[in-house]
Amino acid sequence: MSDINRLEYESTLWAQGLSAVAGVDEVGRGCLFGDVVAAAVILPVGLVLEEVNDSKQLSEKKRDRLYDLIMSEAVAWSVARVEASVIDTINIRQASRLAMKQAVQDLSVSAQYLLIDAETVDLNIEQMAIIKGDSLSQSIAAASIVAKVTRDRLCVEVWDSLYPGYGIAAHKGYGTKVHREALLELGPTPLHRRSFLKGLFIEQQELF
Repeated sequence: MSDINRLEYESTLWAQGLSAVAGVDEVGRGCLFGDVVAAAVILPVGLVLEEVNDSKQLSEKKRDRLYDLIMSEAVAWSVARVEASVIDTINIRQASRLAMKQAVQDLSVSAQYLLIDAETVDLNIEQMAIIKGDSLSQSIAAASIVAKVTRDRLCVEVWDSLYPGYGIAAHKGYGTKVHREALLELGPTPLHRRSFLKGLFIEQQELF
């Protein structure tokens, strides 16, 4: 492991007899396109996954390998998605919280405690919001990897072919120059977040 003890929070809870500690995180919060995706992961007590870290700090190849490892080692895991139309209706923060809540509720093992990356969820389960939790907690980092790989695969394997011409497989829905230019040329798809586009394209609001 690195000089950061990513099991500090988990170890404290395990010592209290709480074995079902779920890490929770989301990805896609800043995208212009597509669902926000959340994951919840419960790892076995005492398990050390040395390479597990914030998904943003890992290469795609390493994320894919760690995704498979997490899937094989987890006591329970789940993924939930909230689509663009709901994001536009309730705002991205509430949509992210909703996705995380649904991920926790869908776990096959009931979580006794939640470690969440910089958020809280509306559930009657003890929880802790940890700033930069995906770098500080192994469980949250595992959830960030599961959510990131899931969303990236949706971009590459589903959404890119469903909506060709936008470069979704490459930029994963983020507001890159290529993506913005495609939006101006082709207009938005049903999976674009209209509330995000109106703030980005002030002079072209009528398009969105």
